[in-house]
Amino acid sequence: MGMSVIISAATTEDAEQILKLQYLCFQSEAELYGNYRIDPLVQTLESVRDELTENLVFVARLGDEVVGAVRGSTDPDGVGQIAKLCVHPRLQGHGLGARLLRAAESALTDEQSATRFRLQTGHRSETNLRLYRRAGYAPVGNTTGQDGVRLIQLEKDVAAPAYVASA
Repeated sequence: MGMSVIISAATTEDAEQILKLQYLCFQSEAELYGNYRIDPLVQTLESVRDELTENLVFVARLGDEVVGAVRGSTDPDGVGQIAKLCVHPRLQGHGLGARLLRAAESALTDEQSATRFRLQTGHRSETNLRLYRRAGYAPVGNTTGQDGVRLIQLEKDVAAPAYVASA
């Protein structure tokens, strides 16, 4: 019988596994752009630890192994910023990225009162763009990252909760 993948809040003890996973996952992005200096590949362990204390960070675990991760924070305008969503290559295509995205959205709404979500991905990252479109995100603009990669910014509104009317 196989193990289930569990989504949970990351702990500071997860920092090294998150960094290693991120390094593995973003190799394909670096190859797409011919740029191996993209932010996820040059991030330090110390800055991952800082993100764990400053942001909402979720991981997907298969047993003791971190096989997915995502970060979220809310800016002063109430916009939930979602970043560095990654899933181990051997588990991609099974809905794990969507589960991590929903976990980040839910926590940003419940814990930080986000009213809108924003994320970005490389303009050639078709797999990522498909995931985000399926999750309800729409392109709102372009920017260029510090690493020189052209990024598409996507946003979506927080879904209004469904209330039951009573007489």
